[in-house]
Amino acid sequence: MPFCCPPSNDDKAVAALDADDSTAPLAGGRRRRNIQQKRKIVVLGFRGVGKSAVTIQFCENHFADMYHPTIENTFERTVQLGSEEFTVQVVDTAGQDEYSVFPSQYSVGVDGYLLVYSIASKSSLQMIKVLNDKILNAAGVESVPRVLIGNKCDMGARRQVTVEDGQRLAAQWGCSHMEVSAKHNQHIEEAFMGVLAEIEKSRAPAVEEKSCSLM
Repeated sequence: MPFCCPPSNDDKAVAALDADDSTAPLAGGRRRRNIQQKRKIVVLGFRGVGKSAVTIQFCENHFADMYHPTIENTFERTVQLGSEEFTVQVVDTAGQDEYSVFPSQYSVGVDGYLLVYSIASKSSLQMIKVLNDKILNAAGVESVPRVLIGNKCDMGARRQVTVEDGQRLAAQWGCSHMEVSAKHNQHIEEAFMGVLAEIEKSRAPAVEEKSCSLM
């Protein structure tokens, strides 16, 4: 019958110490999960797609209807995913174009990305392809945790990008896609939580497994 090894007195002592230091190192250099963990999400997209509006709606629960070009702002919000609590740091970035230098802080220490285009701008969808390539090149990887969103789905009369356009691109990248409205707070929560879920999925192999024996 399967069973897990009961804790020894030494194990109990370690557990007591870990109550004070939830990041105590384990064998092999791994660390225990913090009770409240921190994850960093960078929001990227072309100018005017509503990155700030999306970020503020998620972090502060209101719609910022005045457009002011952003240099860079950082917000935080505590969320629950499953049984775990996270502090999500959201970086609202300046609008990028194909000629922009991709800042190193958008790839170093970043856990995941929310890639934003506007359904009312075909060029913003093209730009998000460029940004995706810049992310992968800067990080030196083939894939990153990300979600692709089409903002301004409330502006159907001005639509230039179909739902299928966004879905096809997301399928190429192997990521989730959804259309959102920062103005009406539609699917904003799901978008950010989707990024967090992708981050945790990418980190899953590093999670310590319990030591069990068969008898």
